[in-house]
Amino acid sequence: MSVRVLVVDDDAAVRDAVVQTLELADLEPLAASSFVAAKDHITPEFDGVILSDMRMPGRDGFHLLQYALAQDTDLPVILLTGQGDIPMAVDAMARGAFGFLEKPCAPADLLATVERGLKTRALVLENRRLRALVQSGDAAERMLFGQSELAHSLRARVRQLAAVETQVLVQGAPGTGVSKVAEVIHLCSPRSKAPFVKRASAGMEPETLREAVKEAQDGSLFIDEISQLPAATQMTLAGALESGLRCRLIAGSTQDLQAAVESGLLNADLYYGVAMMPVRIPSLSERPEDIPVLFRHYVEQAAEQAGLGVPEINPEHLAALMAQDWPGNARSLMSAAMRFVLGMPEEVAEATELGLSEQLARVERALLIAALGRQNGHASAAASALKLPRKTFYDKLARYGIRAEDYRR
Repeated sequence: MSVRVLVVDDDAAVRDAVVQTLELADLEPLAASSFVAAKDHITPEFDGVILSDMRMPGRDGFHLLQYALAQDTDLPVILLTGQGDIPMAVDAMARGAFGFLEKPCAPADLLATVERGLKTRALVLENRRLRALVQSGDAAERMLFGQSELAHSLRARVRQLAAVETQVLVQGAPGTGVSKVAEVIHLCSPRSKAPFVKRASAGMEPETLREAVKEAQDGSLFIDEISQLPAATQMTLAGALESGLRCRLIAGSTQDLQAAVESGLLNADLYYGVAMMPVRIPSLSERPEDIPVLFRHYVEQAAEQAGLGVPEINPEHLAALMAQDWPGNARSLMSAAMRFVLGMPEEVAEATELGLSEQLARVERALLIAALGRQNGHASAAASALKLPRKTFYDKLARYGIRAEDYRR
């Protein structure tokens, strides 16, 4: 969420006091003494809130409001009024102002209104971004959420594999969305207009496999948990790969397939036939910074499914979510989102009972693990990415019982 606030007031003393209040709250004020000085900041791309005095020489707050809404009807403009200007402020609200505050206003009231405006602006811009992605047709951006480095890398890898006409192996821990990533690969590929056929491996007979291959002709066939295919069906599929399929095979697994080959559970020829182009889905524990983005998305989905309004998600709630391990990954987070919409967020209640220090410790541990995962277990690189001195980083690893070598791939 942006923290920028455009402060417009011709009174230098008032302007400086407001700027100081905002800075103490870790916000980013941009000061301007007039509409003319502020004008260049007021654009549809401005991601913050505008806080303007009502009465100014020349172009006043009404003019600024009219100009801002002409640029973008969703720009939050908060007007500061003097005593006795309440009727004028009410008129401004009727014209589209986000809010008004009477001077002198208490810092708590000012910050509460500004933060509400920032949250509203962030939601508007995020919805616009998502609508643009839907219109752009980029399935990877539209369906694989997250803003972490690992999320960006996953989308890039998916696009890369989609463009290559070969078999693909999608792997990830349970709940990470193996079948979803397989579908995105199909949707991003030249075969996107042809069928995408999904089949579970357990109990699949050779004849059922042949029927699925025929159904997926010119498209993609996704076989989930490929190591669970019966031995005879594995042989049939390995032979079909060697002779050439009329569809693209995308295999999925949440298991260690190399170990499955060594134990004889998975046919070696089949494994090496599908493992040429692998993609690994990172777990939530490796990218806790994506949990707020994913949770907001799942809450919106759950509210729509339940026919309910989208409840407000406060920062404390998100911090509590980030403090958890989520062994069930995205699937568990989806369930938590539905419970939240229905008013039953037991995971957060459990986390908040830990107390602030314990919650912060969980978040810190998750961020350390995520950094190690991104840097392939190299502690020095992870410390640098987190902007921590190496000794401090190693001390934290020791405190949480984390071994860097466990995250080398």
